[in-house]
Amino acid sequence: MTEPNEPRKPDPAVPPLTTIDDSLRIPRPRQPSAPQAEPIRTTQDVPAGAIAAFGVVGVVAVILTLKWGVPKVIDWYHHQDWAWFTQWTATVADPVHAYLAAHTAGLPLTASSAFVIWLGVGAVSLALAWLTGAVGARLTWIAHGVCSVLMVWDAAPAAGRPVAAALAVLAWTIGSFFALRGLSLRPRINIHTHTHNHPAR
Repeated sequence: MTEPNEPRKPDPAVPPLTTIDDSLRIPRPRQPSAPQAEPIRTTQDVPAGAIAAFGVVGVVAVILTLKWGVPKVIDWYHHQDWAWFTQWTATVADPVHAYLAAHTAGLPLTASSAFVIWLGVGAVSLALAWLTGAVGARLTWIAHGVCSVLMVWDAAPAAGRPVAAALAVLAWTIGSFFALRGLSLRPRINIHTHTHNHPAR
C-alpha cells in the first residue's frame, strides 16, 4: 500500500487495439453438404421394357375409359334431375334481371344489355382471378358478388327474400373457391437483416 505523499507508479502500458487485416483473415471451413440424389433420367435410368409396359397400360386405360366409362357418365347424366340447378339459377338471376329492368329506365343502356354485362363481368373476373390471381380481378369478383347479393335482396319477393339472398351468397362462395384460391388473411412478416461492415480504425 502506498503512502499519500509517495508518488504513484505509472500503470503498465496498455497495448493498442489492433485488427487483423482482411488479407490475413482465414475463412471458416465449409461444411460438406449432404449428397443429393440425382434425378432419374427416363432414357438412361428406366429400362426400355418398363417404359413400354407403362405405355401399354396407359393405352389400355384410355380405351377402357372411352368404351365403358364415358357412356356410363353420359347415361348417369341423362337420368339425373337437374331441376334444382335451374331453379337455383333462376332464384338468383331473375331478381337481378328484375332489379336492372326497374333501375335502367331512362338510361341509354337497356335492361337486357345490363344483364349481359353483369354476366360477362362475373364470368371474366372469375376466370382471371382463378387463372392469374390478379388483385384487380379478385376485387372485381368481390364487388360483383356484393352487388349481386344486394340486387337479389332488393328485387326478390318479400316472403322468399332471405332464402334468395342466402342462395346468392352460396353461389358466390362456391365461385370464390376458385377465384380466391391461395388467398390468406394472415399478415406476412418480412424480416430484413442488414449487415454493416465498418472499416477498421
